[in-house]
Amino acid sequence: MRAVFGVLGLLVVLAIVGVLAKKALQPLQLPAPSAAASAAATSSATSSATGAAPPPAQTPAQQSRQLQNQVKDELNKLMQQAPARAEP
Repeated sequence: MRAVFGVLGLLVVLAIVGVLAKKALQPLQLPAPSAAASAAATSSATSSATGAAPPPAQTPAQQSRQLQNQVKDELNKLMQQAPARAEP
C-alpha cells in the first residue's frame, strides 16, 4: 500500500512539472496596443491597395528587444517621478 501511494505521488509531481514546463516553453505573445493595431490595419490596407507586400512579422529576438526597451523606458519614467529620498 505504501508503494502504491509513493508511485501515485510521483505521478502527481510529474504531471505538475509537465504542466509548468509546457507553460514556460510557450512563445511569448504580447497584446498589441489599439493605436498600433489600427495603424497596422491602415498600413496593410494601403499596402494591399498599392500591391506592396506587408512588412514581415517580428522575430523573437526583435520582440524580446522591444519588450526590454519598454520595461527600461517605464522604469526610467517611474524613477523620474519618484520623490527624492533624504539620506541620513
